[in-house]
Amino acid sequence: MRDGLLDPRAVLLHESAPDRDAAIRRCGRALVEVGAVAEPYIAAMLERERTISTYVGEGMAIPHGTNASKEDIKHDAICVVRFPGGVDWDGELVTLCVGIAARGDGHVPLLAAVAEILLDPDRARTLREATEVSQILEELS
Repeated sequence: MRDGLLDPRAVLLHESAPDRDAAIRRCGRALVEVGAVAEPYIAAMLERERTISTYVGEGMAIPHGTNASKEDIKHDAICVVRFPGGVDWDGELVTLCVGIAARGDGHVPLLAAVAEILLDPDRARTLREATEVSQILEELS
């Protein structure tokens, strides 16, 4: 994965959320806090979720904005937000969200990298069970 995409401050491992939308808002807030996106991007992430679920299996979701929200992206970035207690995601239990903000086609290699991890159950488990930021950074480097 490209250097600079994952700011260590955007790795949050001990979050909780009452529902899917709150989890998505937490991901969006993490991207705002590291200066990757403007505030309206959070609403676009929620809008995307209403259009198509970003649940990808293995207890993971990859929330991201709509094509129309590209102007709210300041630079490509991801966040990794872990919900140890799990979040009900339309009937699926999600414990890890990888939020994505990418201009142009920048999301394609990001999605490919996440998919590669998902295809390896050990790597997916490492991400879901990580308790240290360094574990996440190492797995995604």
